[in-house]
Amino acid sequence: MMRLFLGFLLLSFAPFFSIHGRFVVEKNSLRVTSPDRIRGTHDTAIGNFGIPQYGGSMAGNVLYPKDNQKGCKEFSDVGISFQSKPGALPTFVLLDRGDCFFALKVWNAQKAGASAVLVADDKEEPLITMDSPEEDGSSAKYIENITIPSALIDKNFGEVLKKSIHSGDMVNVNLDWREAVPHPDDRVEYELWTNSNDECGVKCDMLMEFVKDFKGAAQILEKGGYTQFTPHYITWYCPEAFTLSKQCKSQCINHGRYCAPDPEQDFTTGYEGKDVVLENLRQLCVFKVANETKKPWVWWDYVTDFQIRCPMKEKKYNKDCAVAVIQNLGLDVKSVDQCMGDPSADSENRVLKEEQDAQVGKGSRGDVTILPTLVVNNRQYRGKLEKSAVLKAICSGFEETTEPAVCLSPDVETNECLDNNGGCWHDKSANLTACKAEFEPFSSCRCLVVFFFFSDCYLSSSGHVSWEGM
Repeated sequence: MMRLFLGFLLLSFAPFFSIHGRFVVEKNSLRVTSPDRIRGTHDTAIGNFGIPQYGGSMAGNVLYPKDNQKGCKEFSDVGISFQSKPGALPTFVLLDRGDCFFALKVWNAQKAGASAVLVADDKEEPLITMDSPEEDGSSAKYIENITIPSALIDKNFGEVLKKSIHSGDMVNVNLDWREAVPHPDDRVEYELWTNSNDECGVKCDMLMEFVKDFKGAAQILEKGGYTQFTPHYITWYCPEAFTLSKQCKSQCINHGRYCAPDPEQDFTTGYEGKDVVLENLRQLCVFKVANETKKPWVWWDYVTDFQIRCPMKEKKYNKDCAVAVIQNLGLDVKSVDQCMGDPSADSENRVLKEEQDAQVGKGSRGDVTILPTLVVNNRQYRGKLEKSAVLKAICSGFEETTEPAVCLSPDVETNECLDNNGGCWHDKSANLTACKAEFEPFSSCRCLVVFFFFSDCYLSSSGHVSWEGM
């Protein structure tokens, strides 16, 4: 998470945004299908790591471990495995909140074989988003490797599930992401809140890697008219009382109106925050000029080329290098310069003022305070910033049968029946199955009627699957 400012400026500015910020928790639904006495649908908060199955759903059997119930230790240390047996439903592991990071709980459960994780809150409060910790060396090792979905449930619902499990019930649930991204029309609109700083550590490296990997898919979607993409850059302002301070002068342009943190977090060496603000502004103007020429996808070419040719560590993060990239892409340098305006002027910059205004949440979208942030159809994306996961989220914004071909690529298609036959009935000798994978961008397994000697899916040998005929 990007801090607002460094040093005393961080202390000065943080209270303003904590008072006025509005963070929206992105939710999906969890339906309890058995036992009958606790059947019903509940809201859950999508975890901001791992890979939510946007557009799909997952059925599973909930287990609550007898030991390590907060999931802060490796489950192998206490002799517990959640690996599903052949023919069994995927395992949803229920864990308690507290004592360690949410992401560590999910990682430990994933290593033990869990297919999904539900974390029960330990206090009665509205749902919150489970976020990843600031990425230091230890947490970065596992956060990027979390591939299963997770969700937070409220305390009361967690107690209901635990009581039912303690009673010996088989608790089956269905976690549904199909309405997590709305699809109001035949074009998906999405925005990426990004940053040109390449020296801010693990998150900057992850962001640059994502932009490079996603460029091809993004350009296909944009050229085909399937999406409307808009890049954004977070900027803060310096309180008027500090505009003449060393910190504001080094981190801000336009007399403290638009600021970014010092890249090295050291005011005495290297690049300054205002260098980042200027390059962020340039990238916004490259997008605007490219958009005016009906080629908005050129922004992806510029930012990836700039990353490669103009890195901070090689002392090439400057205007001359940027101009060379712009010229190489056939864009008009003068138009970009005119768009950028005068950074030394004691006046507002129209482009950056629009960015500050856009940071404020509207409708169902909360304030943007974290870098990076991806917003799809006005809903903030939750999960790993990785090509296939993000493409799933974007493609889930299309109505069924209207999705473009890129949404049907192997990176996006999922055949849930390949994993334990989706937990459905399967006669290997007759090669008959009750599982059907529908190859839309986000297929899910459904037990269907098998018409030969009976009309219902019957219990598997493990006794874990019971489906009613359709």
